[in-house]
Amino acid sequence: MKYCTYVIIALCSLLMIWSCGGDDDICESGEGTPRIKVAFKSQATGKEVTLDSLYVAVDYGSGKVQLGKLRNINSRLIPLRVDDSPYTDVYFRFADKGVESHVRVGYTTKTTYVSPGCGIKKTYENLNSQLIQPTPVISIEAGLNQIENEDKTNLFLLF
Repeated sequence: MKYCTYVIIALCSLLMIWSCGGDDDICESGEGTPRIKVAFKSQATGKEVTLDSLYVAVDYGSGKVQLGKLRNINSRLIPLRVDDSPYTDVYFRFADKGVESHVRVGYTTKTTYVSPGCGIKKTYENLNSQLIQPTPVISIEAGLNQIENEDKTNLFLLF
């Protein structure tokens, strides 16, 4: 009877180890939907600058979501909407209760199946941005007009 119990425990343990999923259970190699990369430039010199602090909020369709404050940054990665909307509204400000700029990022999307763990990846093409509320951002400058990964800058904000 003791021998039978040990065999059952050993078989159950082996089945549990064997049933563990493979590498495609977790989307860990950066294959998910990429974010837009926004960098900052000086209006006077045209050179990239580091901002002391920046607050970012995004409207994903159900109101603004605060993405928080970052200090001493020269670029920021911002997730865009993943529904069927042709644009995402992004808000930038320097202070917690300060005046904010409103930038609308327009695009077309394309979906690609990645794996069972990652699901579907959305890529953004034909990016175009417009500055709706100009203070504190003075103007905007287009970068790369497609988002396939997060390496290249897609939008420059000029202060």
